[in-house]
Amino acid sequence: MTNVLTPVSSAAQHDGATVDVAALGELLLGKWSQVRLAARELAGRPELHKVEGLSHTEHRRRVFEQLGILVKQNGVHRAFPTRLGGSDDHGGNVAGFEELVLADPSLQIKGGVQWGLFGSAVLHLGTEEHQNKWLPGIMNLDIPGCFAMTEIGHGSDVASIATTATYDEATQEFVINTPFRAAWKEFIGNAAVDGLAAVVFAQLITRGVNHGVHALYVELRDPETKEFRPGIQGLDDNIKGGLNGIDNGRLAFDNVRVPRTNLLNRYGDVAADGTYSSTISSPGRRFFTMLGTLVQGRVSLNGAAVAASKVALKIAIQYATERRQFNAASDIEEVVLLDYQRHQRRLLPLLATTYAAAFAHEELLVKFDGVFSGEHDTDEDRQDLETLAAALKSLTTWHALDTLQECREACGGSGFMVENRFTSLRADLDVYATFEGDNTVLLQLVAKRLLADYSKEFSNLDFGVLARFVVGQAADLTLNKTGLRQVVQALADTGSAQKSAKALKDEDTQRQLLADRVQTMVAETASALKEAAKLPKHKGAAIFNDNQNALIEAARAHAELLQWEAFTTALARIEDAGTKRILTKLRDIFGLGLIEKHLDWYLMNGRISMQRARTLAPYINRLLANMRPHALNLVDAFGYGPEHLRATIASGIERERQDEARDYFRNLRASSDGPVDEKILIQRAKASAKK
Repeated sequence: MTNVLTPVSSAAQHDGATVDVAALGELLLGKWSQVRLAARELAGRPELHKVEGLSHTEHRRRVFEQLGILVKQNGVHRAFPTRLGGSDDHGGNVAGFEELVLADPSLQIKGGVQWGLFGSAVLHLGTEEHQNKWLPGIMNLDIPGCFAMTEIGHGSDVASIATTATYDEATQEFVINTPFRAAWKEFIGNAAVDGLAAVVFAQLITRGVNHGVHALYVELRDPETKEFRPGIQGLDDNIKGGLNGIDNGRLAFDNVRVPRTNLLNRYGDVAADGTYSSTISSPGRRFFTMLGTLVQGRVSLNGAAVAASKVALKIAIQYATERRQFNAASDIEEVVLLDYQRHQRRLLPLLATTYAAAFAHEELLVKFDGVFSGEHDTDEDRQDLETLAAALKSLTTWHALDTLQECREACGGSGFMVENRFTSLRADLDVYATFEGDNTVLLQLVAKRLLADYSKEFSNLDFGVLARFVVGQAADLTLNKTGLRQVVQALADTGSAQKSAKALKDEDTQRQLLADRVQTMVAETASALKEAAKLPKHKGAAIFNDNQNALIEAARAHAELLQWEAFTTALARIEDAGTKRILTKLRDIFGLGLIEKHLDWYLMNGRISMQRARTLAPYINRLLANMRPHALNLVDAFGYGPEHLRATIASGIERERQDEARDYFRNLRASSDGPVDEKILIQRAKASAKK
């Protein structure tokens, strides 16, 4: 009986090109290569590694101690002002933090809470007076703190939080209150045990006017006794689905008073007499400006998700090049897993997407650094950064979860063992899809930005023009740099399967197909929503709700296009011809994989003919087979050593086991003492009966 797992001959597909692993590794390290390497060295130290099997209380203690190690190694202060011991290096700071996921995701996230959220809130929302007063203690861990924004009843809807901070003119204090149970601050890192202070987000009320969400610095615990201060309540979230080295908890406030000067007042201030003032007159714009300063968390999660995907693929592909299973192609030697087409289909498209995500993240990081360094810090720059971070964080964190799960399954029972990292990493990264903005909500934010840009471009056009655009008659229209690109929508068939496959691998064809999908989806949704603004609020909301899924899918398509473009841009920076040829094919696997994933849309909308569609899967399979000899080099270029992988099956032990088994059976077959296979006896008997 023929084995259903049929191996693909990789040697026959080899085109002679090779990967310059060192040069590719340098490209992947990006602008902040030295910072990344220093952070990886730190993440490789055993004292920072996650120890499996600890109780959550033991894990919390270990992670808090590890924060102290980071402080001593000057590994966490890069973003803070030079005058306070930092280096004003915002991009480098995030690049370094991302690598901590290799040691323990709990360490990365708890460090992110302390310095990336709590510290950054004081840095970006406060004045120099606030910074001088509190940042030194935050930086050296004398003041462990919380970022108290999320409420259990309002999750991602920050504008609707219910905690209030009401100004009392008589005492010149803000009185902070939690009015009902759904307004408890929830999932707050450092709240259960370690936090001595918090930046608390609340509705700012003065002279009877609610000025919207603002942030205040609030002392939570007595630094000596660690007991909550009067009026503050807390609950421990205890064991979670992952990240149990972080002491998440709930916080509530009952007439807690803080001085007027504890308001972090960079964007909104209250005078002693209760007069409110702000340099930003629009309450909505002020709110989004304040939240925009805290985009660092999304950027960090995006990078950490890329790193986790790299680690998973290095482990799984290393194992797949060593583990042998079934002997359909030989009576003597079993087949290496990665020679099977299905295994290539499982892992190599994920590898292509990880490369795309890595290159896109580098562009995001450069954008982030430009905004926060002040080099490129206009309102438009900040809006672009917010949109880009929301789009990429969503796709990349989902991709990391998919990658960890597929790598786990591709390694069979060994993948399920905690010692091989997949299950632990996936549990810890699970919540990445939720915090710093639920991924689905973030994509809705992206979609609204796309619609806003679209409406600016087409505000003076009638519905007939919009309709013609949707069906491809306005192909020369170009939208702005948020991601909607010029596209020639009509792709003529060439008459043969070979030419159709060649057309699909063309870079311009891929760009046109991917960009066309974004444009068309946004245009269709804009047309559907065109009349909503003129209707009563409840009817307009109903129309929006009817189109919500289409909006989110358009945003996802936009983010996929951004990743493809980042990959394509990176190809231009590769000098070695062999590496460029191989990476171009990897980019094609990513781009054509997106088209295959959404093939129903392309067929239904007449963008691809049935003939061309039939050539897509076979062509991708050929690309995968061609990529198979280079897979190990492509994951080696990630630059992770054994101290980062810490997976038994990636240590070379599987190759040793397989070689030992092969030698055993080879010797057994050559020996006259070995047992005879029953099947051979049956064959001999049949042969004798015919004589």
